[in-house]
Amino acid sequence: MQGLMMNRPLSIIDILTYAAEAHADAGIVSARTEGDIHRQSYVETLARVGQLAHALRALGIGEGDRVATLAWNGYRHFELYYAVSGIGAVCHTINPRLSAEQMIYIVNHAEDRVIFVDTTFVPILAGLRDHLPPDLRIVVMTDHDHMPDTPIEVLCYEGLIDGQPDTYDWPELDEDTAAGLCYSSGTTGNPKGALYTHRSTVLHGLTVSLVMGPALPQGTNVLPVVPLFHVNAWGLPYAGPMMGVNLVMPGPGLDGPSLFKLMESEGVYSAWGVPTVWMGLLAEIRAQGRLPEGFGDVVIGGSAPPRAMIEAFEKLGVKVNHAWGMTEMSPIGTHGIIPPKIRDLPLEKRVDYQVPQGRRVFGVEMKIVDEAGHRLPHDGKAAGELFVRGNSVICGYYNNPEASAAAIDADGWFGTGDVASIDPAGYLTIQDRAKDLIKSGGEWISSIDLENAAMSHPAIANCAAIGVAHPKWDERPVLIAVAAGEERPTLDEMHAHMAAHFAKWQLPDDLIWVEALPLTATGKVSKMTLRHDLADYTHPDVS
Repeated sequence: MQGLMMNRPLSIIDILTYAAEAHADAGIVSARTEGDIHRQSYVETLARVGQLAHALRALGIGEGDRVATLAWNGYRHFELYYAVSGIGAVCHTINPRLSAEQMIYIVNHAEDRVIFVDTTFVPILAGLRDHLPPDLRIVVMTDHDHMPDTPIEVLCYEGLIDGQPDTYDWPELDEDTAAGLCYSSGTTGNPKGALYTHRSTVLHGLTVSLVMGPALPQGTNVLPVVPLFHVNAWGLPYAGPMMGVNLVMPGPGLDGPSLFKLMESEGVYSAWGVPTVWMGLLAEIRAQGRLPEGFGDVVIGGSAPPRAMIEAFEKLGVKVNHAWGMTEMSPIGTHGIIPPKIRDLPLEKRVDYQVPQGRRVFGVEMKIVDEAGHRLPHDGKAAGELFVRGNSVICGYYNNPEASAAAIDADGWFGTGDVASIDPAGYLTIQDRAKDLIKSGGEWISSIDLENAAMSHPAIANCAAIGVAHPKWDERPVLIAVAAGEERPTLDEMHAHMAAHFAKWQLPDDLIWVEALPLTATGKVSKMTLRHDLADYTHPDVS
C-alpha cells in the first residue's frame, strides 16, 4: 500500500526563495576583491539571482549546460550557485590552485560554455586561453569601474545583469537533474568529476543543517573559510540560508591577521575551514592575546587537525567540531559534535573523542572491508578500506566509466580509498590512505603522478614519492630517488622538469638520493619502510 502524500521535486532555488521569505533580515557579507565590504540580504540576493538567470539565458545557457566558476568566496559566487542550477544548468566550480595541465583538462572535459572569474584569476585564464574551447566565454565578476586590463576577450558581470528583470519564472525540474560539478584530484590520473543533483544537494543541505545545527544558530554570523570552489564550501551555501545565518565571505584574505580582523568586525560566531587556516588564526590570536569578539565555534575538516590544535581552541572556549568527508560525498560524511555527557568530561578525555573523524551523519552509511571485500566488525580494532553509501554519495564519475567501475563495489557502495576503523559508538578513525595519496593543506597530491613525472627525467632510474608529516601543512611530498648514472639533478632542476604537470605547491619539498629503494615480497616499492626510515625527517623549510 502506498501513502497519499504529495510528491514535490527537491529544488535548490527553493532554498533561497525560502530564505528570502523566512529570514529576510539575514544575508551575505563579502570582503570583495575590489577592496571593500559588501552587504546584501537574502531578499536582495534572490532579486540579483533572478537578474543573473535572465542574463545566463541571454547568453544561450540552457538545461544541462556547464557554467564554470574560478572565484573566491563572495556574494557573486553565491549568486551563481543558485542562478545556474535554478535554470537547470550545471554550476562547475574550479579550484584555482590546480596546475595549468589539470585546469585545461577539467574545462575541456566538462565542456564548459561560460566561465565566471574573479579579477584575481584573470591572468590564469589569459595564459590558458589558447588551450580552452574557442567558443568559451569569460565573464569577470566585477563592475565596469574595476574591469581588468587583459588581452583576452571578456564580459562584465554587473554589465550582464544590469537592467535585467529581478524576478524569474523558475522551471520545475526533475529532482535528479544535474546541478553541480566538482572535480576531485584525489586519486591517480586525470581529475574525476562528481556530478551532484538537485535532490542530492538539497538533502545534503538538510543533513548539514541537522547535524551542524549547534554551529548554525539563527541570526548568527558564520564564516566559510572553506572555499566555494572546494566541494560547495561543505554545504554552507545551502545550510546557511536554510538556518537563517549570515554568511561572512572572506574573499582572498585567508591569512591569520585578515581573518581575525574580519571575524572581529563582523562578530563571527562559527568559522569553517582546514587546519592550515586555523594555524594562522591561532598565531594571530596569540599575538593579540584574545579571541575575536563573539567567536565560539570552529568546524575543522579537509585533513585531520593536530591534537594540540583541538586543545588550543577548547582551552580558549571555542567548541571544536572535527568533520570528515569527500568530494564524492557532497562532501560531509561525519561530524564531531560530541554528546553532553562527553562535553562534561575533563579536557584531556574530551579531546580523546574529538581527535577521531567523528560519527556518521544521517543519510550516510559506512562499512569497512578486508582485502577480499568481507565486512569487518565496528569494534574499534579491525581496520579495513572504508566504503560509504547514501543519497548524497556519487554512484559514478562524470563521463568516466572506467573510474566509475573501479570506485563502486558490487553492492553499490563507494570505495573511499581510506583505511579506517569504526568503534561500537560509531566513531570513525582514518588510519591510513590506501593509495598512498599525500594530503597537503587539505588538498590531495597524487604520489604516483609525482613519480611518473620524475621518472621521465633521464637521470632518474627509480623513485618514490611519499607524504612526510609537516607542522603546518599536515603532510608535504618528499621524493626519494635512485640515479640512473652519475648525474644527480638538484631539487630546483627537478621542479623545472616537473612544473608543466603540477602547481608549485604540489611539487616535492625535498629530493633524497639513495642507492636502492626497499621492496616488498612482491617486488613493489615499500613505502611503509620509507615512511619508517623518514620518521624523524625535518623539512627544509622548518629546519
